Amino acid sequence: MTIFVTGGAGFIGSNFAHYISDIWNDVVILDKLTYAGDMNNLSPLNYPVKGVDLAYESRLEELFKQYKPKKIFNFAAETHVDNSINDVAPFVDTNIIGTINLLQLSVKYNVEMFHHISTDEVYGALSFNDSPFTEKSPYDPQNPYSASKAASDHFVMSYHNTYGLPVMITNCSNNYGPRQHQEKLIPKTINNILDGKKIPIYGKGENIRDWIYVEDHCAGILGVHFAGEVGEKYNIGGECEIKNLDIVKLIIKLMNASEDLIEFVDDRPGHDLRYAIDNAKIYETISFQPEFSIEDGLKKTIAWYEKNRD
Repeated sequence: MTIFVTGGAGFIGSNFAHYISDIWNDVVILDKLTYAGDMNNLSPLNYPVKGVDLAYESRLEELFKQYKPKKIFNFAAETHVDNSINDVAPFVDTNIIGTINLLQLSVKYNVEMFHHISTDEVYGALSFNDSPFTEKSPYDPQNPYSASKAASDHFVMSYHNTYGLPVMITNCSNNYGPRQHQEKLIPKTINNILDGKKIPIYGKGENIRDWIYVEDHCAGILGVHFAGEVGEKYNIGGECEIKNLDIVKLIIKLMNASEDLIEFVDDRPGHDLRYAIDNAKIYETISFQPEFSIEDGLKKTIAWYEKNRD
C-alpha cells in the first residue's frame, strides 16, 4: 500500500516521514525541493524521493500511474507569510492548483484517504479576549498565505462532498522543532544567537501564537488518521500561547545569551494579533494532549540546531 507524503522534504513533512518510519515502508516522498525543502532532512531514511511541482498535473499523473498510492498526506505548501505578501503567485500554484491536481488524481486513481494538513491561520486573527478557534470557527484569512490555504481546505471538502473522495483535514497551530527553515521566528532566533547577530522582532513583539512541538503535531495527525472520521476536520493545538517577545526571551535564557540582541523592526502588513486553538474535539477523538512542554521542546530544538549548524 503505497503512501505519498507531499512536501516530505520540508519541515513538518520530513518530521512526519521520520515519525512514520516504523509503521509504513512503502512511502514515496514528493517534493518540489524549493529553498525550504532539503534532502538532508530525510537522512537516514531510504524512501524514494521524487522531485515534482504539483502545479504540473501531467508529471504528477506519471507518479500516480507508477505507484498507485492508496493514502496521501499533503504537507506540500508555500508557508512564509512575508513571501506571500511579496509574491502571491507561488502560493496560488502550490497551495491551490497543486492541491486541486492532487485531488483530481486521487479521485481518478481511487485513493483511499486524502489527509490534508492545513493551518489555524485560515480562521483569521483573535483579539486578546476571544475564545480559541474551534472546528466550527468561520474562515477569515487575513493575508495571501492564509487565503491560499483556506482555498485549498475548501477544495478538499468539495471533492469529498462532490466526488465522495475520503478526506480529512487537520489545522495546526505554529510548529517548531528540528529541520525548520531559518526564515521562521524560532530557528532564526536560535541561529542569530549562535552567530552573534541581532534578533529582529516585528512591532513590539505583542503578537501571540499557540506553539506546538512538531513531534506532537505528527502524533496528532497520525492519531486522527487512524481514529478520526472521514470528511471531518480536526484542530491540533499546542495549548501554549506565548507572545513573540516572550518566546524570544525564553530562547535567549535557555541559550545563556543577552537580551541586547533583540531588535524591534517595523511591523509587517496584516500581522495577525493572536492565534489559539481549542483541542476539545481531538481530545475527545484520540485523547490528544501535547507531550512536550515549551521549555523541553525548545531545548531539543536548540540542541538540534547547535549540532546541525551546517
